[in-house]
Amino acid sequence: MPQIKSAIKRVKQQEKANVRNTSQRSAMRSAVKNFETSAANNADNKEDMFRTAVRAIDMAKSKGLIKANKAARDKSRLAKMN
Repeated sequence: MPQIKSAIKRVKQQEKANVRNTSQRSAMRSAVKNFETSAANNADNKEDMFRTAVRAIDMAKSKGLIKANKAARDKSRLAKMN
């Protein structure tokens, strides 16, 4: 554990950011997986799941969790399934 006050604060901030980033990345992956399952089963709510997954990917990109190329690649792959 750091001794300097600013370093202590930085550790606390990193822990909070890590929790936030992890949960948002997990939500994105879940949305993508839910769409892939509904696309495989040709479910009625496939369009809604697609929109939700694309929105989750865009949110993750805007927050800096994934890079722009990965977001574009993932959205392209989902669009092919749609």
